[in-house]
Amino acid sequence: MNIVLITGGARSGKSRHAEGLATEFAGEGGRVTYLATAVPGDAEMERRIAHHRARRPAAWETLEVPPHTDEGLLGRASHSIILLDCLTLLLTRAIFRTGAGAEELTENQVELRAREAVDALLDESRRLPGTLLVVTNEVGMGIVPEHPLGRWFRDAQGRANQRVAAAAAQVVFMVSGIPWIVKG
Repeated sequence: MNIVLITGGARSGKSRHAEGLATEFAGEGGRVTYLATAVPGDAEMERRIAHHRARRPAAWETLEVPPHTDEGLLGRASHSIILLDCLTLLLTRAIFRTGAGAEELTENQVELRAREAVDALLDESRRLPGTLLVVTNEVGMGIVPEHPLGRWFRDAQGRANQRVAAAAAQVVFMVSGIPWIVKG
């Protein structure tokens, strides 16, 4: 599977750019599987999800990724163009998959669970044809988190992004809605 990683900060245009690439890659008729990782935990997140849904073409298949899932994601897709939005939320789910609270996690558990989720995604991508577009966040470009769990997550996310970028044929860094081709 050809991997394209689209990364950047919050509201940098990552999802919109990934959707445009998916439309371009799918061509006329546009058969794309969209793997949605967001969970509507509050009214603001529900609005964000609704906004993303409204932008997607009707021909696209949308699969809501079940909680605590980090394996077998790509095999559920019906189409050869798959858009995963986003890796950051997928890792969050993997880290908290047992329902453990922040006070129960160690730095090693955070790193191990993030690594396992990326391993599963990359292993599966090697066995399937098509194109996988992965949206992710550059969480390490902002302030240093106050709490250890935030710092552990930032570090695990950064390493996960590096691993997916190494496997990707193309890496796009979004800045203020402008794509910069970093690789490929």
